[in-house]
Amino acid sequence: MPTISTRWLFWGPTLIWASTWHVILYQLDSGVPVLNSVAWRFAIAALLLLGLALWRRESMKMPASAHLLMLATGIVQYSGNYYSVYEAERHIPSGLVAVLFCLMVFGNALSGRVFFGQKVTRRFLLAASGGVLGVVMIFWPEIAATGARPSAALGLSLGLLAVLAACIGNVLTLTLTRRGLALVPILAWSMGYGSAFLLLMSLLSGQGLHFDWRAPYVLSLLYLAVFGSVMAFVLYFKLAQLQGPARAALTGVVIPVIALGISATLEGWVPSLLSVAGMGLCLGSIYWATRPS
Repeated sequence: MPTISTRWLFWGPTLIWASTWHVILYQLDSGVPVLNSVAWRFAIAALLLLGLALWRRESMKMPASAHLLMLATGIVQYSGNYYSVYEAERHIPSGLVAVLFCLMVFGNALSGRVFFGQKVTRRFLLAASGGVLGVVMIFWPEIAATGARPSAALGLSLGLLAVLAACIGNVLTLTLTRRGLALVPILAWSMGYGSAFLLLMSLLSGQGLHFDWRAPYVLSLLYLAVFGSVMAFVLYFKLAQLQGPARAALTGVVIPVIALGISATLEGWVPSLLSVAGMGLCLGSIYWATRPS
């Protein structure tokens, strides 16, 4: 892969994943079960990654131990993580889920220190904390209303489970790349295993296999597969390889801010003074965390 600036490695997945918050609405409104929608997304992504690996002449052959880790990655990162996110949003506001995912900054910082020996500066942790506080300010009305929901505790548990799954998935993927294995084949196998696991769960649970051939569902599915899965994850893990998982997780702090701008444009969301202040704090903190020492 041609050399890409770390700035683009950061802003590429950030802008893509920020847009997927809106695009996912077309999946949820289709009536297709979540297990199926997420499975189709990663099945398409796995096939595209397979084609990319073959085009780049990267071998898809992996040792048995690597397949075990990729299977675990598929189940944790591309099954448990995404399924938990979708289910969490049934019980708590999406804004609170976004706040929970900001905690990945600290989870990835800890895992990077424990598993890869990567140090994290005090400035980085302070800046990351400021970014999380900014996101909390943006979504404070939704957070404050969470207690009125009878299933809020379940939603919070699912959201935290999704964050944990994402952190574990990061560790597993980076462990494989540190063995000298190529990233694209790793992602292809992992997403393929994740898709197969979700389809199996769908069949065992009695939900069956469903698809919606209407344009909104198909186009949104292709966008989520091509951009939200293939392109975003390749760029994200390239960034994590170069600068560590903690720095890569900063994408999850700034994504909600951009997603709100999209929501204001397409869904009529009106920002308050508190949310504007939160956006400023979040973006300022990210700038402080990522500028050179």
